[in-house]
Amino acid sequence: MTFPVNPAEPAPAAAHQAELWKPVLLRAVAALVFGAVTIFWAAPSVAGMGLAGGLYFLATGAALFRGIPRAGLRRDESPGRAMSAAASILIGAGVTVMILQGSLLFGVIAALGIGLLAAAELYLGWRFRGRHVLGRDWLASGVIGLGTAVALPFFISLGPHALLGVAGGGAIISGVLWILAGLSLRHDARTGTAKAVN
Repeated sequence: MTFPVNPAEPAPAAAHQAELWKPVLLRAVAALVFGAVTIFWAAPSVAGMGLAGGLYFLATGAALFRGIPRAGLRRDESPGRAMSAAASILIGAGVTVMILQGSLLFGVIAALGIGLLAAAELYLGWRFRGRHVLGRDWLASGVIGLGTAVALPFFISLGPHALLGVAGGGAIISGVLWILAGLSLRHDARTGTAKAVN
């Protein structure tokens, strides 16, 4: 069942949450596609690494922006601002790694983008634990992202294949988490609609 972010929150926020599964699944698909690319791409070039990573960051940032209001987060309050800032930074990281290429740059920028998103998710997960349908998912995703961000700089010297492997590994784990969350949200939304009709 989808719970409001705040028990005192007006009913329209809960109505928005019925559509929350869409951006959650979009994020999951972006992560799993990126993860699959990193698995099957045997010898990526520096340019290819920048393009693949950049597109992944852009897609994830766009999904996050789309999900902010549907999660019941207001952009003029600290939780919404934190997620908006993280999404903006991730989009900026995506553009940067696509334009300015290099293993060092990718390792540092990707670590910063993923790490700041992880920090925002840990903040939201901790703040809304037990009170928001995504509270536990934010916490788990934050831990995964933080681990990925910490690991990335140690693989810079190994080149594009290793960097994509680390980023892709984190993406696959978080993609599985988010696809389960999205499917659960979709099921709950359909169940709620069916109960409302009856």
